[in-house]
Order: sequence, then structure tokens, then C-alpha cells
Amino acid sequence: MEMIAKRKVSLLSFVFFAMFMALLVGCSAESNSSTESTKKETVSTPEENSQYPIVIEHAFGKTEIPSKPERVVTIQWGNHDVALALGVVPVGFSAANFGVQDDSGLLPWTAEKLEELGVTDPNVFQDTDGLDFEAISDAKPDVILAAYSGITEEDYQLLSQIAPVVAYPNAPWATTWREQVSYNANGMGMKAEGDQLIKDIEDMVNEKLNEYPQIKGKRVVWVNFSADDMSKLHIYTPADSRVSFLHELGMEYPESVTEQITDPTSYSLNLSAENAEALYDADLLIGYGNEELYQAIKADPLLGKIPAIERGSVAFIESDTPLVAAGTPNPLSISYTIDDYLELIGGAIDKLNE
Repeated sequence: MEMIAKRKVSLLSFVFFAMFMALLVGCSAESNSSTESTKKETVSTPEENSQYPIVIEHAFGKTEIPSKPERVVTIQWGNHDVALALGVVPVGFSAANFGVQDDSGLLPWTAEKLEELGVTDPNVFQDTDGLDFEAISDAKPDVILAAYSGITEEDYQLLSQIAPVVAYPNAPWATTWREQVSYNANGMGMKAEGDQLIKDIEDMVNEKLNEYPQIKGKRVVWVNFSADDMSKLHIYTPADSRVSFLHELGMEYPESVTEQITDPTSYSLNLSAENAEALYDADLLIGYGNEELYQAIKADPLLGKIPAIERGSVAFIESDTPLVAAGTPNPLSISYTIDDYLELIGGAIDKLNE
């Protein structure tokens, strides 16, 4: 997930390709500099847009959508799920790079929605080793959705030679699920539908939470351990969508962890195991792992002293299940996994009273 996309083609060769495409496509998303236009331009956040041309501000500047897109392409993680949840089938989208059970590149909620929409042969970019610019261009998009992604400014400029790009609002991999819906829906000219989708998901989550009152107010940390190197801890910060969703479920991060964060825009934080005391105030820990990893952590002389580890208040998500991808929420993944996710978290919290 933290992968920053590598190019399958060299930058030099693609520059010539991009110049050619610019002549053919004739439309380009705007960066930090403004452009001359004969149309009246309304620069706004996605929530304020209501008519064309729509101009969306993001981390790399601004992008103009001159008219409602007919051909939508999405790249990197989960953006296609937003389009599908709104009934739009992308003409091309990136394969999921973890949690997939076969070689389709589709997570189960994506496959289920495609079947519901009658799509049997989606155009999936097998680009987990880097953006496939040629495949993206071949799909002839009117817009490229990348609200949740790790694209660089260089990626953005190259993609903009193909079609207008809706990039992330502030930082890579730090877009909440609501922002994903808002930005991507607005990029498709579907603001009202996006607003309704957000409300529907909120109502569903709140209803499910009524079954797990023990979750509210608990202190949680999403931390990833490695059996190969117990000297380091990898923590997702509140800027990460995984953590923002935990906050939405009613949990909070202990101050002992948040005071370690020096860059509020960064989605992750690395700590030495010698600083494991920062996790002592956590009621539960969430991370990627299994029972074997838990036992190894429990036996470690430093990590094994973390109270949540000692009492088993740990919700590990195993890599060979679809739930591994549920931590990065979007409308389809939330609906598909919320029952299992809440059961896993609730079970870990119940260890507090055992």
C-alpha cells in the first residue's frame, strides 16, 4: 500500500509519448499555474462544485473537468470501488495488490459489484510494479481518478497529458474514505450521488456499531510488527485512512503515540522497540499478522511487556483473507467487511475484562 508507483517505461521515452498524446487528446489537468480560458472558472473544493467547468483543487494544484466524463479510468488503490459503488464501470482500473485470492486482481467486493452491474471482462491494469501509462492511455479516458493513491508530482504531470487527473487532497495515501467518495464523485460529475453514498455508509456503520458498545472510547494503535526484525515498530498515524476509520468507529489514539508524530501529514511512523512503552496506554492493538506472529511478539523481551500483548487484546488481520484489505476503507469494502471487522475488534476489546 505504501508503494510509490514505479514506471514501467523510462521517463525519457514517455516524455515523447506524452507530447504526442497531448496533441491527440487536447485536454490537460492544471497544476499550480493557472491557464487561460474563455469559460468562466469556478475554483472550489469538491463539496462546492455544482456546474461545469468543475475545477478540483488537490495536492498538485488544480484540475479542470470541462464536461461530464463518459470514460473513467482509475489507478492504484480502491478508486474504482468508489466509481462502481456509484454505478459507473471504469473503462480501466488498477489491480488490487494484496488480499486477492486469485490472479484476477479483484477483491471480492469489487468482483461482486462488477457481476451485479453485468460486467464479465473488466479492463484491469496489472500494474502492481508501477503505473502502466500506455495501458491507461489506450483506455482513452476522459478523466483519471487517483484520490487515494501515492502518485508523485511527476506521475501527475505525465498522466495529465492523457486526461485530467483527480489527485489526492493533501498527501499520498492519506485520503479518508469520505474524501475518496467526494473527490472521485465530483470528478465524475456526480456530487449529489456521492453525498448520498456517504450518508448511506454512515447510517449503515452507525447501525452496526449499536451491536458493539464496548468499542466506544477505547484507545487503539494500528501497529505492524515483523517476525524478521523485532527491533522496529511501524505505526499508522491518524492521517492514514485506516486510523481515521477507527476514530469513526469511536476509538482514539493514546497521547503517548500521537506525541511521537513530527509530521502530521505523514501516514506512518517508525519507532524502535526500545520505545515500545509508547504502546502501553493502548487498550488494544490492530495490525497485519497471525497467531504465529503474536506468539513471537509475546516471547520478545521488550514487545512482550506491552500490556495489550500480555492480555491478548490484539486484533491481527491475516494476509490470506479479504479482511486484510478492509483496513483501507471505501464504500464497497466497508459494506462487505464491516461485520467481520467489528467482531474482530470487539473480541480483542473483550480481553480487557477477562
